[in-house]
Amino acid sequence: MKKLRLILGDQLNQKHSWFNEVDESVTYLMAEMRQETAYVTHHVQKVVAFFMAMRSFKDDLSQKGHQFIYLKISDKENPHALSKIIEKYMKKTAADRFEYQLPDEYRLDQQLQCICDELQIESQVVDTEHFFTGRYELKEFYKGKKQMVMESFYRMMRKKHNIMMVNNQPEGGKWNFDQSNRKKWKGEPSIPLERGFRKDIQSILGELEGVKIKTFGNIEPEDFNWPVTRRECLSVLNYFCKELLPYFGDYQDAMHENQKFLFHSRLSFAMNTKILSPKEVIEKVLDQYYEHTDEIKISQVEGFIRQILGWREFMRGIYWKEMPQYKQLNGLNNTNKLPDFFWTGDTKMNCLKHAIDQSLDSAYAHHIQRLMVIGNFALLTQINPDEVDQWYLGVYIDAIEWVEITNTRGMSQFADNGIVATKPYVSSANYINKMSNYCSNCQYSHIKKTEDNACPFNALYWNFLDEKKEYFKNNQRMTMMLNLLNKKDKNEIQQLKERAKDIIKNPMQY
Repeated sequence: MKKLRLILGDQLNQKHSWFNEVDESVTYLMAEMRQETAYVTHHVQKVVAFFMAMRSFKDDLSQKGHQFIYLKISDKENPHALSKIIEKYMKKTAADRFEYQLPDEYRLDQQLQCICDELQIESQVVDTEHFFTGRYELKEFYKGKKQMVMESFYRMMRKKHNIMMVNNQPEGGKWNFDQSNRKKWKGEPSIPLERGFRKDIQSILGELEGVKIKTFGNIEPEDFNWPVTRRECLSVLNYFCKELLPYFGDYQDAMHENQKFLFHSRLSFAMNTKILSPKEVIEKVLDQYYEHTDEIKISQVEGFIRQILGWREFMRGIYWKEMPQYKQLNGLNNTNKLPDFFWTGDTKMNCLKHAIDQSLDSAYAHHIQRLMVIGNFALLTQINPDEVDQWYLGVYIDAIEWVEITNTRGMSQFADNGIVATKPYVSSANYINKMSNYCSNCQYSHIKKTEDNACPFNALYWNFLDEKKEYFKNNQRMTMMLNLLNKKDKNEIQQLKERAKDIIKNPMQY
């Protein structure tokens, strides 16, 4: 029986059981498609990284004897639409059976189901063998419960997979060391330089230009430094464990003008494309920790593992539980347009300018920049979550819908009516000043509220609370903030609201 097996661009798992043995009756099909470059406008570095990672995956497995059909974006015989590609190469290979791995995006899952319904031959879908959980494990875990609090899911995952557990109790006596993970970085400890992965990307850029693929963002060929091969991704993992892990937890929420990555791992692209598995990442981190317990505190390690074993799996479970209706949610009724400076970085707010510039230059910002600077501003100015979703999905190199939309529409924009988060993640300038050095180099004052040089975040924050107070009146986690709002002088509230409305109406002037 001849088999044609499809591999999508985020299914680059060389450890998958499909590849345990070389089978001459199996042909693997991979394609760079306009379908995937056009469903949203992507950052040019994201497109380059995905295509390079896909090509490297194909090359590695071809060298081991596996047979591949690989269509580049520039190939003239490339139909560019998934249904047409499958139909064409089913005939060309005379395949008796079509197989694919479960997609992680709802739209591709639906598309492939429809394609298989139309096939005249047998088809089969298999697991990607990547995640700790099945698609609907979270749905079953929370069945009958009123609220889906991530912490209870995280504890279950720790127990189930016996990670950092001693006699069924959390190692170190605590499940969560989040309170220890909020230090401001002031230049020390120093961050060792990484050797990097400079590579020639001129050819692939030429291909994209030749077929007129629409992208945005910046790319400097000599500065493109993303790991796209399995060897490079393992090197980044090793570097993180040896050099950054001892300080990760302390500074995971910190932001600094002169450091893009700080102590973050840069492994999200490697994991979201499945080049690395979450299991091997966690095992490597734990090996490093147990070999160096005199140098690495448990709080550094737990903070990292919580992001992968807890948050990452939690967000995927929410996605499959709530889609497709999740994509339409706009619980706070926000309808404003995304300001043009999201595409240019042309704003006088230093924190926002720095985070957006970095995103446009590097296709990267860490979670606090995404949540408490860019996302915070988007929510406070009440931007339509559809527009926020599209920007986040396009700009970040690690953005795939299952992880992007739950973090953006859910945690960041609170558009999902509290499915993901128990309260909106909004703040005034005080938080940004506390966690970064952005405010010290800004023309706006983080302590002023209504003056011409007052930080826009301050007026926006109080205006947001006032505008949405009816919505949050029964939310216990908002009680303290609403009480502070109620205690404010009415004249001050009016001044704050007037300034906020001007910022929302004329964002390009700020």
